[in-house]
Amino acid sequence: MRRREFLTGAAAVAATAATIQQAAADVLPLGNLPNTRYPDPRVEVLDKRFQYKVGNAAIERIATGFRWAEGPVYVRDGGYLLWSDIPNNRIMRWLEEDGHVSVFRSPSNYSNGNTRDRQGRLITCEHDARRVTRTEPDGSITVLADSYNGKKLNAPNDVVVASDGAIWFTDPGYGIFGNYEGHKAELELPPQVYRIDGQTGTASVVADSFDKPNGICFSPDEKRLYIIDSGITHGGRSNIRVFDVNGGKLSNDKVFAENFAPGFTDGARTDADGNVWCSMGWADPKEDGVRCYAPSGELIGKIHLPETCANLCFGGKRKNRLFMAASTSVYSVYVETVGALTP
Repeated sequence: MRRREFLTGAAAVAATAATIQQAAADVLPLGNLPNTRYPDPRVEVLDKRFQYKVGNAAIERIATGFRWAEGPVYVRDGGYLLWSDIPNNRIMRWLEEDGHVSVFRSPSNYSNGNTRDRQGRLITCEHDARRVTRTEPDGSITVLADSYNGKKLNAPNDVVVASDGAIWFTDPGYGIFGNYEGHKAELELPPQVYRIDGQTGTASVVADSFDKPNGICFSPDEKRLYIIDSGITHGGRSNIRVFDVNGGKLSNDKVFAENFAPGFTDGARTDADGNVWCSMGWADPKEDGVRCYAPSGELIGKIHLPETCANLCFGGKRKNRLFMAASTSVYSVYVETVGALTP
């Protein structure tokens, strides 16, 4: 090969590599997503009841570089967001003041879902240790549940705390199906939903009719409990169910929404108006993101993201910023409502 041809070829390769790198940067930068204009068309209004789109607010990518982002929870008194990066065995922290990202806890026992109780303490579902824990104000860890009837929990997934201090959590087992998000082990219990009594600390089964119980959240008045079934991953259902809450028991099991297959939803939270906001992904890329369902069950709005979304939470100083943990990144967008979850 002549030198000129070699140099021309090398220049072409370098130019191609630079183009690919630039294209990757253009596709997913930090900050506003590419081609942002107001109003952001990626926040889609499907029904006039979806009055939550802010005309001059764009979807932002606030952090990236994770293997599987999950379990976001916002700490308003600290001004930061926490979330699990499950395969990397750590909990991450993002400061709203300056966007700084750091490691909050490592190792995290391959933590998944996170929430806070009414005293502001962090409640975490840990895959690898197969338990639900509470982080005390001094940083020490209290184990809330790691077994039931003498058998190990499978791999607690998502969690919510009621105003009476009871802790409700799901246990589908995903964290022990392999070694990527925990460690491979046999299920000792069926996939179930549990409640830990706020006074006695005793755990009880409140639902056992799920293929894979996943995301969980209360209605604003705590009279209804929404639980996601992501059993389609193992040949089962893909829906959101809703129950009436009667003290420490559930009744009146109904399908709330089920138009997710062949994909599925994973996590959910409610707003002050009672709408259910849930993650979406794993199938058609055009459906990746978040869906908003009216309290009556109709789909009224969508938020489109460039990655499969796993979970979400409301946060920010006014609880009007929606944070979305989506595959390798965390996204946010301001909405014209506030989250129902306290604190």
